[in-house]
Amino acid sequence: MKVAITGASGFVGGALVPFLTTGGHEVVRLVRRAPRAKDEARWDPEAGEIDAAALEGVDAVVNLSGENLAGGRWTESRKALLRSSRLEPTRLLARTLAGLKRKPKVLVSTSAIGVYGSRGDAWVTEKDPPADDFLGRLSSDWEKAAAPAAEAGIRVVHPRIGMVLSPAGGALGKMLPPFRAGLGGVLGPGTQYMSWIAMDDLLGVIHHLLDRPDVAGPVNTVAPEPVTNAVFTKTLGRVLGRPTIAPAPAFALRLAFGEMADATLLSSTRVRPGRLLATGYRFRFPDLESALRHVLGRPS
Repeated sequence: MKVAITGASGFVGGALVPFLTTGGHEVVRLVRRAPRAKDEARWDPEAGEIDAAALEGVDAVVNLSGENLAGGRWTESRKALLRSSRLEPTRLLARTLAGLKRKPKVLVSTSAIGVYGSRGDAWVTEKDPPADDFLGRLSSDWEKAAAPAAEAGIRVVHPRIGMVLSPAGGALGKMLPPFRAGLGGVLGPGTQYMSWIAMDDLLGVIHHLLDRPDVAGPVNTVAPEPVTNAVFTKTLGRVLGRPTIAPAPAFALRLAFGEMADATLLSSTRVRPGRLLATGYRFRFPDLESALRHVLGRPS
């Protein structure tokens, strides 16, 4: 396939590009500067500009645009940036794809399990409605921004991604320094569920969604075995061979991170990957310990 990717230099995109190219696919990277290589095309979402000609004839598009949710305290200006960095690029991309003479067959436009909000111990499926909070509205609007592509007959898929396990970044990348120093511990009560996925499986899921013409709409992109924060903490400590006796009380997390603490660190979302399993995707790392041992190079 010939696949165009936004956010190609980011946390997920930086792994997806070599995954696709080593698999024999051709990649076009949309960049926000002057192109420096033949596989790059320029776009400027803030200015509403995109090189539509470079997208003519691509088979698929993967949209990974979006400012890091954990990149700073959620002030009003920060929340506005989180919205605009997702909605405006997705709208521009979807409108452009809808207007092409040779449209792609599929747009994989990412979303997040934050759409569900905190659900306690209850299992969550793709049929559950969005939460009426900041992340719920953000994720829901992010998915709706791709509507012009779907209305033009392009198959649009929204992988709702959980916590991605990779030492190269994301939540695990931030956890590793204190855990390696023996300063890791339970966050808040420790009873909140964490729905996660190994980076290898995330790449596999994206490839799976590109290749399945029968799948459209939201797809929970998490491993089938979510765990509580207490179990995650204990497992990570065991894999690293370090103690995990330095808990972070909920009040301290709220003081440090404000609204973001309740929405991410203390939120409990027990997500079931129902559609992925139903369409035959086989997880390489379905359980947490095998996933952590793989991504951290710590065989048992």
